[in-house]
Amino acid sequence: MKHKNISVITRRDFIRRAACAAVGTAALTSTIRDLRFMNAAVAQSNITDYKALVCIFLAGGNDSNNLIIPTLQSEYDNYSAIRTSVLAIPQNNVLPVTTLNGDGRTYGLHPACPQLQTLFGEGKLAFLFNTGTLVYPMTRAQYLGNFLQKPPQLFSHADQVTQWQTSIPDQPALTGWGGRCADLLNSVQPGAPISLSVSLAGANTFEVGNIVSQYSVSTTGAIALTGVTAGSARERALTNLLGLPYPNMQAQSYAGVAQHAIVTGGLLNNAITNTAPTNYWTNPFPVNINVPNGGTVTNSSLSAQLKMVARLIEAGYRAAGSPTNGFGMKRQIFFCQVGGYDLHTGQTLGPGSTISGAHANLLAELSQSMYAFQRAMEQLDATYPNISRSVTTFTASDFGRTFPSNGQGSDHGWGSHHLIMGGAVKGQKTYGTFPTLTVNGPDDTSTGRWIPTTATDQYFATLATWFGVDNSNLVNVFPNIGRFASPNLGFL
Repeated sequence: MKHKNISVITRRDFIRRAACAAVGTAALTSTIRDLRFMNAAVAQSNITDYKALVCIFLAGGNDSNNLIIPTLQSEYDNYSAIRTSVLAIPQNNVLPVTTLNGDGRTYGLHPACPQLQTLFGEGKLAFLFNTGTLVYPMTRAQYLGNFLQKPPQLFSHADQVTQWQTSIPDQPALTGWGGRCADLLNSVQPGAPISLSVSLAGANTFEVGNIVSQYSVSTTGAIALTGVTAGSARERALTNLLGLPYPNMQAQSYAGVAQHAIVTGGLLNNAITNTAPTNYWTNPFPVNINVPNGGTVTNSSLSAQLKMVARLIEAGYRAAGSPTNGFGMKRQIFFCQVGGYDLHTGQTLGPGSTISGAHANLLAELSQSMYAFQRAMEQLDATYPNISRSVTTFTASDFGRTFPSNGQGSDHGWGSHHLIMGGAVKGQKTYGTFPTLTVNGPDDTSTGRWIPTTATDQYFATLATWFGVDNSNLVNVFPNIGRFASPNLGFL
């Protein structure tokens, strides 16, 4: 069977990438804690349902101060005064949302996000306020007085990305929290034909595990070798060549990795053949993103990634051996990423035009792509009942950004607001604590960087608990979770 529109790389690159990934993963299995962790996986083997986590990483540090905006007059006045005409969204352009919190606080969304406004009103989207990396809960006094250990290298892209994706800021981490979840739950589907962890954005720290290796897929399918078509004579010849006995273990390992990758890629491309949108669900994914200044952003990266995730979820959910040949997975973790959020300059088009610009375009892409993905899951409900309640999507980012403008954009911050979406989400609500919008106020380091009031550990532990990690094993995934008041924020 021939498969069209699959990404291609050279044979040498293909084998090098696959082999390096395999060797890198195999080298991480030696510590005592890892052995305890592997044994703990046995307790998870009674899981029978299907669930998927979808991470959307906003690379560069999203300015969530302009994603979720306070609309209570006194708070909006503070927002407008401090953000100034360079960044502040005019009050009459903010998209209001109605929360079910009943605390008298009111909020709105950036005008580029009407789709997120709709999802929030439908109860399928929740906001999490001021979350970030923490070693311990920390007040402003503790931060300024250096009374407690801080996450190392705060405000550094590389370090904070690693800490967000590992959820272990106070020690070198060899695995990501998604990878540790996958390791723990891998025993529920022994012999699964594809990895529990799938990336649409290449290698990432989030999905690095001791047992489960992340599997990279392009937006058009599994990666294939240049000139080697699935089912062709050339593929059969290459497979036979790779199956020959080799004189040393290194050559045998390379051959085994390449052969396994070819087989897995063929299985995946075959399984997603019958998931084309025209076959099962109306295609909701926008090719071009409509942006606030009246233009479009063509070939949306995030939309394309989420479209493939939707196809992989359908293929993973279907039973193996069914007429449409699925994988019969019980758990899946997906990683998507879109860049461009490091907006020190050009964040908006300036005074009088703050609703347009680079950040507005990025938020429009996020809003339209998340909306399309949720609608795709709901359309799949007609064939696979309640699958939309089995998939939870969440955002993550390097950090937030400074509340005051630097004159052209915003600089690296710390705590930020995030989105959780899905049929199982207790939506139309806010979680966590919204910061006091005052420079040098109780939530500020001193320069408009919010000190997180909710730890990433708590955010991710809530997701992991819903995903199937039981309370007794939660500390294996999040070693520091006991330092924080609650391991479950209640949004699922």
